[in-house]
Amino acid sequence: MPDYKENKEMKVCVRCIMDNVNDPDLVFDERGICNHCLNYEREVAQLDFLNSKGQNLDSVFARIKESSKGKKYDAVLGVSGGVDSTYLAYLAKKMGLKLLLVHCDNGWNSELSVKNIEGIIQHTGFDLHTIVLDWEEFKDIQLSFFKAGVVDIELPYDYALVASIYKVAEKHGISSLLSGHNLVTEGTYMPKSWRHDKLDIINIKAIHKLFGKRKMKTFPHFSTWRMSYYSLTKKFENIRLLNYVKYDKKEAKDIIIKEMGWRDYGGKHYESVFTRFYQGYILPQKFHIDKRQFHYSVLICSGQITREEALEEMKKPTYPNPQMLKEDTEYVKKKLGFTDETFAQYMSAPIHKHTDYPNMEVYWKQYYRVIKILVPFKFILRAIFERK
Repeated sequence: MPDYKENKEMKVCVRCIMDNVNDPDLVFDERGICNHCLNYEREVAQLDFLNSKGQNLDSVFARIKESSKGKKYDAVLGVSGGVDSTYLAYLAKKMGLKLLLVHCDNGWNSELSVKNIEGIIQHTGFDLHTIVLDWEEFKDIQLSFFKAGVVDIELPYDYALVASIYKVAEKHGISSLLSGHNLVTEGTYMPKSWRHDKLDIINIKAIHKLFGKRKMKTFPHFSTWRMSYYSLTKKFENIRLLNYVKYDKKEAKDIIIKEMGWRDYGGKHYESVFTRFYQGYILPQKFHIDKRQFHYSVLICSGQITREEALEEMKKPTYPNPQMLKEDTEYVKKKLGFTDETFAQYMSAPIHKHTDYPNMEVYWKQYYRVIKILVPFKFILRAIFERK
C-alpha cells in the first residue's frame, strides 16, 4: 500500500484521471499517457483484430450453440442484479440462448437487488440456481479479512461466486460461461494495490486459518490443482459477450429500465449493502482508494464520458447520501458484531498486503514449471478428474 504521509509529487494522466499517488504503480509514456490507457488501447486493438478474423457476435453465438447440442442449457451466467449481468441476460434472451442463471447469496443483498433479479427471471424465463452461503461461516471468513488488515475484503465472496458458477456448470455439463465483465466499462486490470487475485484460495484459507474461529466446511472452493486442470484442459470457456456488441452503459440502463423494470442502485456494484459500504466508506477512509477514479477513467477511454465530466463526478461524495451512510454503517457493524470501539480500532489499525500471508504466487511459479510436462497428458488428466 502507498504511504500517504509521503510528500510525493502528483502526476495525473493527460487522457484519463488516474494519478501516481493513488496508484503508486502508475507509469507514463513520453506523452504523459498512463499504462491503464495504453493497456486499454492494446485490448481494443486485439478485440478488433479478433473480430476481423471471424470472432464476431454471430460466430460466438454459433460456437456456444455447437458446444451445447443436446443439452438443456447453452450457457451459465452469474447474476447480481447489476447493470452488466442484467443487460447480458436481456441480450442472451434476444439472441435465443437458453441460460442457467447462478446467484450466490452471501447475506448482503439489498432489497432492490432481489427485485432486480426477480425482474430478470420474469422477463427472460431463464432458470435460476441460487447458492446461499452459510452466514455464520462466511461472516467468520469476512471478519478474518478485517483482522488481517488487507485491502481486498471482497475476495472471499468474489472467489465463492466464481467457484459456485464452475460447480453449477460442471454439474449440468455446460462448457460456456458468460460474464458481464467487459472492456468498455470495466477496462483491463484495476491497480494491483487496490485488489488481489480473485482465484487465490490459498490466501483465503491462510488468512482464515490465522484469524478465523470456525472451520471452513461449506464455503465453495476448488483445489488449486483442480483449477489448474480446468485451465489446462480448457474444460470451460469464459465468454465476455458484451465485448462483441456496441455496449453503451447509459443506453443499456435505459433498455433494462424500460423492458425489465430494473432500478438503479446509485453506484457500481452497490446492489450489495456490504459492497456499497466497502467501496463507499472503508476503501476511501482506511485505504485512501476511490474506485470511481478507475471506473470513470475507463469510461473516458471508451468515449462514454468526457474527462471534464469525470472530474466533476469525482467532486461528489463517495456515498449516495449521508442518511444511507449512517444506516449502512450501523447495519454493517451490527451484522458483523462490531461495536463502535472495535470498528474504530479496525479503521485505524495498520494496513497489510495480501502477500504478507501465504498466497498463490509461489504456486503459480511451480505450476508454470510443470505445465509443459502436463500438457501432453491433458486427456489422461481429464479422465482422472471426471471420474471423481
